[in-house]
Amino acid sequence: MGARTGAQFLEGLRRNPPTLYIDGERVQDPTTHPKTMHVAHSLAGLYDLQHDPAYRDVLTYEENGERYGMSFLVPRTKEDLRRRGDMHKAWADASLGFMGRTPDYMNVNLMAAAMAPEYFEGCEGSGPVGSGRNYGENMRRYYEYVRDHDLCLTHALTNPQVNRAKMASEMPDPFIALGVVRETDEGIVVRGARMMATLPIADEILIFPSTVLKENADKSQYAMAFAVPTNAPGLYFQCREPFDLGRDVEDHPLSSRFDEQDAFVIFDDVLVPWERVFLLYDVKLANQAYGRTTAVLHMAHQVVCGKIAKTEALLGVAQSIVNTIGSGQFQHVQQKVSEFIVTLEIMKALRVAAEEGATVNDYGVMTPARGPLDAARNYYPQVYPRLNELIQLLGASGIIMMPTKADREGPMGPHIAKYLQAGNGTAEERLRLFRLAWDMTLSSFGARQNLYEKHFFGDPVRMQCALYEVYDKAPYVERVRGFLERRETPLTVAADD
Repeated sequence: MGARTGAQFLEGLRRNPPTLYIDGERVQDPTTHPKTMHVAHSLAGLYDLQHDPAYRDVLTYEENGERYGMSFLVPRTKEDLRRRGDMHKAWADASLGFMGRTPDYMNVNLMAAAMAPEYFEGCEGSGPVGSGRNYGENMRRYYEYVRDHDLCLTHALTNPQVNRAKMASEMPDPFIALGVVRETDEGIVVRGARMMATLPIADEILIFPSTVLKENADKSQYAMAFAVPTNAPGLYFQCREPFDLGRDVEDHPLSSRFDEQDAFVIFDDVLVPWERVFLLYDVKLANQAYGRTTAVLHMAHQVVCGKIAKTEALLGVAQSIVNTIGSGQFQHVQQKVSEFIVTLEIMKALRVAAEEGATVNDYGVMTPARGPLDAARNYYPQVYPRLNELIQLLGASGIIMMPTKADREGPMGPHIAKYLQAGNGTAEERLRLFRLAWDMTLSSFGARQNLYEKHFFGDPVRMQCALYEVYDKAPYVERVRGFLERRETPLTVAADD
């Protein structure tokens, strides 16, 4: 089938709806349920862009006479990476960067893993091709299946926050964390929970190993990688409170369209067929899966492109506020807007550095450079709260005093038009802009974005410690050592001459 349309995506959700629970009730049809239908149609809009003549060559590529989503492309050159980056950016622009888990995020993860079948074949228990237990072949075939049907995937990475001081096996119930209960002729049976699955209105869920599996043994029931449909028997998504309140898009311009939802996933003895198992029991392979396959770098590349789109939107809102209320002549205002510019240019430079510094990995895949991506992954979570604060400072009380669209159209409309106009805009123009600023930074949706950015790739302290461990600092230490050992001075050199 290749790249599908929005209508095909929605039809897939209607035919095979994920087992979602929101506000104590089962969501029977996510395409019509008031808490999920708007984001479902926003996702459908992304799929439709693939068929828009203006975006077709940006969002898709042709192979063997079929067109596929660009995020499934196996990059062999730096130009391939740049093309894929442009695809990530185009999809992110559609939501101003406020959907962090669009399908391309998991697509590049899956691509990188599938191109490293030898890694998964190294798992003990992996059998010959065609046995159903050849994990590398399973990984490759699953990638092709998802690519060919242009499926939307979600994932869930971490265990529930019950007791961080204990290993999963030491919990009151050994299956609070997701683990393998038993093997059968058909596959493995898994039980437990994972947090958190963003974008649960997906076709399938891909479970990859937790980034750090704390186990003493080499083999563990908690080490696994597999995929199942989101409506698999025994699989449930318990969603958080929705941010889409069913309000007019002018009042809630982001949350009314792009609340991608978050859920924790419950596996109640879910059967995973052998052909959907990619890794099993091996703790070392589980802990190194993202790094050794370089999947984490392709995912980080998607993230950086998305954060560029988000920062551009924040800069656009900031300057629009300045233009609307006529505050651009003040130096403190110019300084605040300049912070957005600096952040944007840093993120754009890191993308370019990652693409230009790309190298071919052990599996023949052109892979973006790790250094710039690690810098971006550590930098943006630190600066994002400041960008939120700057929007609030620039808008000040104007972001609080915001009557709704219904108010503007009601009996108080003439007073609103008179007293809430701006120096360079009507009351309606000003309020629509300030409502966007509010939804970005102060609404429930905006607050979630702030927290999400802080923990997008994990615990910030652990992230920085990991950066310290992997970054090659030795050349710079050696340069300093060599400098300190030099004895000549400019004067002695001149004298010798």
